[in-house]
Amino acid sequence: MTDKSDNKSTNEKLIHAEMSYQLVGILFTAHKTLGRFAREKQYGDFIEKELQLQNVPYKREFPIGSTGNIADFMVDEKIILEIKAVRIITDECYRQVQNYLQQSKLRLGLLVNFHTRFLKPHRVIRVDH
Repeated sequence: MTDKSDNKSTNEKLIHAEMSYQLVGILFTAHKTLGRFAREKQYGDFIEKELQLQNVPYKREFPIGSTGNIADFMVDEKIILEIKAVRIITDECYRQVQNYLQQSKLRLGLLVNFHTRFLKPHRVIRVDH
């Protein structure tokens, strides 16, 4: 049995808990609807439609800083969402999200690979040097 006070303290520690929970729901819906073998663009289009339906502010495929890097989504001016449709997530994928977080000054990124059998969004927290 869980103590409600434990849940409250955990939610207070999570960065953007409610928005990331809503976003993860959208990601699971995309995975369930499109399956695991669609292209990144198809997942992105699906996510964009869901964000619009749920009236969640976002930017899609926008430049980060002056580096020429393009992030997949910035959701509610709070969360960087990077979507992949690859065999495995590599360290380079995590570095990419961390780089986006550093450049945008945002604290939270979600990295998700739709190619996996079971969807597992990864929370990436900005590391301050």
